[in-house]
Amino acid sequence: MSALQPSELAPGLLLGEGVQIADGVELGGNVIIHAGTRIAKRCVIGDSVVIGKPPTLGRHSTASAEQPSPATLAEGAAVSAGAVVIAGAEIGADAVVGDQAQVRERARVGAESVVGRGTAVDNDVTIGARVKIQSNCYVTAGTVIEDDAFLGPGVTLTNDGTMGRHSVGDPPDAPTLRRACRVGGGAVILPGVEVGEEAVIGAGAVVLADVPPRKVMVGVPARELRDIADEDLLERWRTPSG
Repeated sequence: MSALQPSELAPGLLLGEGVQIADGVELGGNVIIHAGTRIAKRCVIGDSVVIGKPPTLGRHSTASAEQPSPATLAEGAAVSAGAVVIAGAEIGADAVVGDQAQVRERARVGAESVVGRGTAVDNDVTIGARVKIQSNCYVTAGTVIEDDAFLGPGVTLTNDGTMGRHSVGDPPDAPTLRRACRVGGGAVILPGVEVGEEAVIGAGAVVLADVPPRKVMVGVPARELRDIADEDLLERWRTPSG
């Protein structure tokens, strides 16, 4: 880990070697920005944020031990108080990482997406554009979340059906959430599950198997309730009536 040096740009700011901060970036107090991090213009960095921190892996971790590239924040991105963005993470234009959230190495958060307070985005996650992830969610390693998806508070995504008893070198079996699907608060999505485009998962549901597009699933285990009506599709909702 390279040395951090005090900077006069903001109170308590510590910078690593080669950090690039564009003009007009707003910096809170006691921010730590590690070596090589690139922060574009109009970004807002809250108090006590850590950006570009090298990952720390457990002895038996299955995540890649290769040193990630520097963290990057695109124009207009915001990282709120107490959040941690690990080296190799990419935060898209006008995206928001909420208070005390974490975005791990090689995770990508798309433009205008929101990662809610206290949410953990694990390594190698891909989040599309305009995704809304509310507070205290867990997005497991390797997950793919496509554009315009919604996760309510406390959603848990899982990637290990053996609960730690898998063979060394086995890749995670993460869920895939297709475009504009919606997952209600407290739902649990099991490893390898694909939630189809425009599907809806009810609050508290436990999803054991793939969900077809435009289906509403509820219960434990989740079962099909009905289809999504045409008037509830994202395109219809975005189009003004009349």
